[in-house]
Amino acid sequence: MKRDFKYVYGPVDSWRLGVSLGIDLLSQDAKVCTFDCSYCQLGRTPAYTTERRLYVSTEEILEEMAGLPEVEEDHITFSGIGEPTLARNLGEAIRAVRCIRRRPVVVLTNASLMFREDVREDLLSANYVIAKLDACSQDSFEEINRPAPGIAYRDVLEGLKIFKACYRGKLALQIMFVRANRNLAEEIARIAREILPDEVQINTPLRPCSESPLPRQDMDVIREYFKGMNCYSVYDAVKRRVEPVSRKSTVLRRGKS
Repeated sequence: MKRDFKYVYGPVDSWRLGVSLGIDLLSQDAKVCTFDCSYCQLGRTPAYTTERRLYVSTEEILEEMAGLPEVEEDHITFSGIGEPTLARNLGEAIRAVRCIRRRPVVVLTNASLMFREDVREDLLSANYVIAKLDACSQDSFEEINRPAPGIAYRDVLEGLKIFKACYRGKLALQIMFVRANRNLAEEIARIAREILPDEVQINTPLRPCSESPLPRQDMDVIREYFKGMNCYSVYDAVKRRVEPVSRKSTVLRRGKS
């Protein structure tokens, strides 16, 4: 009988990551997040939280990884059904996984808690951090990302800048463009230059969600504002077909393709 994996999912073909083995330190039935983004492929956030706590122990993650079938992944990615920095054992889990699986570790974060020193300390253990930046003001932040009460755009931006200044790994900004921020691309690009990321990924929702994707022509125009930066568009991604360890678990965390 095929084993049911609860916390480890994939491998999946991830844009800019190649084949990635996912780890979900939240692993809940419903999304656990600090945002309720208008374009989220997992649907609405049933209840906000900004409290970091233990959802899945590091020991449980390691036990499940020990039972994995033969997998040849390019990266190990901490993401899943919500915001991974809400797991207070994120740093511990990254370090433990790096010891047993010699692959670069990536964290996908919405950057909402990067103003906190403990969160930045945990993220320093990763080889590659991909952080969200979809807005250029508090108003656009609230319209697109719909943050939990108490999370301010200025704090998110400051957290990103502080983290970049001390991080020795690779920092990418992933920017989701929809109708609401399509005309804000020039200002978002200016702010991105203040952060000085190693890479910028401009995205638009290609998986089923409540937002429609922008056409390639619009994304090509937007890309011009990031000229001179190491910028990639989702429309240029080459997709590889891979078989997930658990299809049900993968769909739960990534939505339907």
